[in-house]
Amino acid sequence: MKPLRWLFLPFVWCFLLSFAAAGDDHPPVSQDELKMTSEPLAPGAAAIILYRQVDRDDRQEATHEMNFVRIKILKEEGRKYADVEIPYDKGSTTEIVNIQARTIHADGSISEFKNKPFDKSVVKAKGVKYMAKTFTLPDVQVGSVIEYSYTLILPEGALYDSRWILSDELFTRRAKFSLKPFSYSGEFSSVRVRWSWHRLPPGTKEPEQGKDNVVRLEAQNIPAFQTEDYMPPANELKSRVDFIYTSDPEADPAKYWRNRAKEFDSSVENFAGRRKAMEQAVDQIVSAGDTPEIKLQKIYERVQKLRNLSAEHDKTTREQKRDKQKDNSNVEDVWKHGYGYSNQLNWLFLALVRAAGIEAYPVYVADRYHYFFDRGMMDANKLDYDLVLVKFNGNDLYCDPGVAFTPFGLVMWPETGVEGLRLDKEGGTWITTPMPKSSSSQVLRRANLTLAENGDLEGTFTVTFTGLKAMELRREEHDDDDADKKKTLEDEAKGYVPVASEVELTNKPDWISSSTPLVAEFKLKVDGWASAAGRKSMLPVGLFTADEKNVFTHADRVYPIYFEYPMEKNDDITIALPAGWQVSSLPKETMQDGHVVLYSLKAEENKTSVHITRKFSSDILLMDQKYYPALRNFYESVRTADEEQVLLQPGGTTASN
Repeated sequence: MKPLRWLFLPFVWCFLLSFAAAGDDHPPVSQDELKMTSEPLAPGAAAIILYRQVDRDDRQEATHEMNFVRIKILKEEGRKYADVEIPYDKGSTTEIVNIQARTIHADGSISEFKNKPFDKSVVKAKGVKYMAKTFTLPDVQVGSVIEYSYTLILPEGALYDSRWILSDELFTRRAKFSLKPFSYSGEFSSVRVRWSWHRLPPGTKEPEQGKDNVVRLEAQNIPAFQTEDYMPPANELKSRVDFIYTSDPEADPAKYWRNRAKEFDSSVENFAGRRKAMEQAVDQIVSAGDTPEIKLQKIYERVQKLRNLSAEHDKTTREQKRDKQKDNSNVEDVWKHGYGYSNQLNWLFLALVRAAGIEAYPVYVADRYHYFFDRGMMDANKLDYDLVLVKFNGNDLYCDPGVAFTPFGLVMWPETGVEGLRLDKEGGTWITTPMPKSSSSQVLRRANLTLAENGDLEGTFTVTFTGLKAMELRREEHDDDDADKKKTLEDEAKGYVPVASEVELTNKPDWISSSTPLVAEFKLKVDGWASAAGRKSMLPVGLFTADEKNVFTHADRVYPIYFEYPMEKNDDITIALPAGWQVSSLPKETMQDGHVVLYSLKAEENKTSVHITRKFSSDILLMDQKYYPALRNFYESVRTADEEQVLLQPGGTTASN
């Protein structure tokens, strides 16, 4: 465990269930707000937030946050905000309690929400899934004011993610925020809080801590947050305040990080330093004649076969007692017990690799899932992922066997292209993890289809997912049943085709392995894919092109372009023609090389069939918006090529036709 993790306290929240959502101190709705029909600072807005309040409590009893939102409905399309979703991470221990809501009509009358909220899985663009508490406010009309409140009871460790997010998808007239900081009168009485802010609205006074120790902030006229395709993490771009808890008074970032690195290294070495036991373990894994590369792979595979407690559901106290699960004090315990948490498995891998005579180092990195790391904030808890750096054949190889389904030689995409500390007793060294090449994560689609005379397309196709894409799917579906896995893959496959299609999964993919690709086989039917053109027929070449069809179509760009990881798509499609049909003309072969993006398309005649090959690859992580016009032009040329047609001559017609 990291040294700063001593701040984790028992997570006691039951007493919070009796809390009423803080509503007594909210300003009443004014007559002007009931009568308003527009907001000059948000012209054309369908709805705005009149008032929002966030009261966070990080004190030791239990971290929780009370939220209140009041929204004015200005247009018919604004009525959608009557359907409220309060998101939470699937599998987390976050609790959402004390939900209260009501509709205030234009005449001042009130309709209370009296039903029970329910949980549902929400699927957003790009297949992102999360859980949400959902409910619908009653009788919401244009002119109504809706308001709701709820309490988030946050999981253990939420202290290290303490912040206010000011921005919302709606314009906000007024907002108030407060924080009761973590405090403790015992061993950790030296812990103090500091804060930094990012993109505060113009004219907003910086947060201040009052004599009562509460930090407060008020803001007005917060612009609506604009979203774009493939932009950096939204919270990185929003107006926010970050809170950092520390017991270190050091103000010099270089000294601060040197001290933290020494502490981290000491903690890891105390856990991993069992050389003799690890040498005996290595003898059980590798053979004397194995090359260093074979040794590495065998050790990696052996560690991944151990029980990964981080990948399991949280267990009740009764279940833990039944399992008689013992704590691991060091890597020898992990090996003997045959299980461990993610970081314990990584440190076991570190110890085994060293025992095999291969140079290796522990590394802590900051993920880029929600935010980008800023070492100037001096927040060691943002180095929240651990890796093992192996020096191999003159190269740096980063490994993460403690994360389920991670292939050898790759790490999770939020751990790629990020800063981290390579630990040693001298104070560590800053590193940047490498980005994998697009060829490391592929979607390979091979189809054998038959075209009917009426233009319908039917047959089978196989999709092979490799690298980070395969890992991503396996991690997303780890806790889901077979029916959900099947639906996920079918939805993924339907998303490839730019028109309505029928897709059915016909095999049972390997959801368990990390070393083999994820292979899915489908039946496919597309009605009317080919269309008549006089006495001829036109067959579109862009069968699996929906992903690029609506990307970067806007003329302007506000934010940088950001992709989660490089990726490559390869299509190999054979379409059998009806008896007697012939190819009249083929599209010209296309090749577009934009250096960091590449596209090619080729259609060939093969007597009784048409063979189409297509490749699209992107090696972009983060690109400044000034390059957007060039990237947009590239995607426009891709769409143009994908819309090309093979001209077919049906049987029975003549060349003169």
